[in-house]
Amino acid sequence: MAKKITIPEFKLYKQENRRYTMITVYDYVTARLVDESKIESILVGDSLGNIVYGLDSTTPVTLDMMILSIQAVVRGAPNTFIVGDMPFGSYNESCEQAIRSANRLIKEGGCDCVKLEGGIEMADKISAIVKSGTPVMGHIGLTPQTAAASGGMKVQGRTYETAQKLIEDIVAIEQAGAFSCLVECVPVSVGKAMNEAVSIPLFSGGAGPDGSGFGLNFYDMFGFFGRAPKFVKHYAELRETFIEGLNAFRDDVNNKVYPSPEQCYNMKVEGFE
Repeated sequence: MAKKITIPEFKLYKQENRRYTMITVYDYVTARLVDESKIESILVGDSLGNIVYGLDSTTPVTLDMMILSIQAVVRGAPNTFIVGDMPFGSYNESCEQAIRSANRLIKEGGCDCVKLEGGIEMADKISAIVKSGTPVMGHIGLTPQTAAASGGMKVQGRTYETAQKLIEDIVAIEQAGAFSCLVECVPVSVGKAMNEAVSIPLFSGGAGPDGSGFGLNFYDMFGFFGRAPKFVKHYAELRETFIEGLNAFRDDVNNKVYPSPEQCYNMKVEGFE
């Protein structure tokens, strides 16, 4: 198994014009699959609220929910760099709250760094967490926790003014001490300008080809939901495969071919021959 990537190596990826990958997962089983692959990093995202719990948004996700999920992923992927998402309401009140929440994700969850949403307005929180000893990944562009305030789940930076704000945001995130920044759902030209504005690696989640890191959600890339964001590429269509398997099991049971002798414990028990 490959050695786990380190924080300093992320910056080297950009300096040497190399690329790395990150997959979003939430549980032990899928984390094991990623750990056995060539993928360098995992994001345990607060999107678990939507995908694991069926919530309408990520807003209700709690720190305790994130910690449990991070713990499972850490157990499943000991050789993979793991990013723990800070949920809404766990860092925006004060720098002290942000440090406490980050400490819990690291100490109780066991992840390698934390990620939080917001640009200039969250720079003081990023700086405080970094100074307390925890590495931080920024997150700007489409920020699901506050999507309602920015017009919903849609592409960001589509005007000159909003694009300039994104560039100012990523510069502020770098100056605050973040080691990288996830940029989600922005036009290609804006993603390119943002990447050129900073020395830290830009992680593209629908921000075009100009960046060092690129990621997808495990469930999106394998077609679990059928419909996915524009930037998602389906690498397999497993949804129908699973449904077919479930239906085949049901048919086997009804046709009395499951369980067959091969699936039974056919040992002798005294008095029950």
